[in-house]
Amino acid sequence: MSKDNESLHYMDEEARRKKKMKWTIGIIAFVIFQVVQALFFVLVIMKFKSPKFRVGEFNVQTLNVGTEASPSFDMSSVAPIRIKNTNWGPFKYDASTVSFTYGGVQVGQANIPKSKANFKSTKKIDVPVTLSSNALPTGSNLGNELSAGIITLNSQGELKGKVTVMFMFKKTKISQMNCTMIIDTSTRAVRSLSCK
Repeated sequence: MSKDNESLHYMDEEARRKKKMKWTIGIIAFVIFQVVQALFFVLVIMKFKSPKFRVGEFNVQTLNVGTEASPSFDMSSVAPIRIKNTNWGPFKYDASTVSFTYGGVQVGQANIPKSKANFKSTKKIDVPVTLSSNALPTGSNLGNELSAGIITLNSQGELKGKVTVMFMFKKTKISQMNCTMIIDTSTRAVRSLSCK
């Protein structure tokens, strides 16, 4: 009988040891899973990026240009402003303006209303713009460009707002726009557009 008791006792010990081992493996697997989840959350979800703030190719509605001897232009169009938010939370931004310049001199501006760009999406805003060369000095390069059939414009702007992740983590981000576009005066279309 004592051998039976010993073998039963040994089997009980073995069963308890296997049960402890299962619990230990389960706890270790749970901890590893939580660490991987936390790393993913910190490295992917909580990585705040500045949204991209750009102007797209716009359609010129009206365009009146002067001559090489008397260079001038008046233009009206609808500028497609794009705010691409690559974050895992919405980007709420304040009202702002986009300045359009020729040779460093402001020739017009567009007002951007206060709004928000949802997570992982692009907010599209079409704003009316009226551009005029009235403020340009007489010695500008506009006459040469008009004789070549182009007008080179720059657009600059700054968009300040907050990215909110998980309804509680907020971070202020500032997006800059710096785009250069060449407008073809004969076709009244944007010939080229590049943004930094």
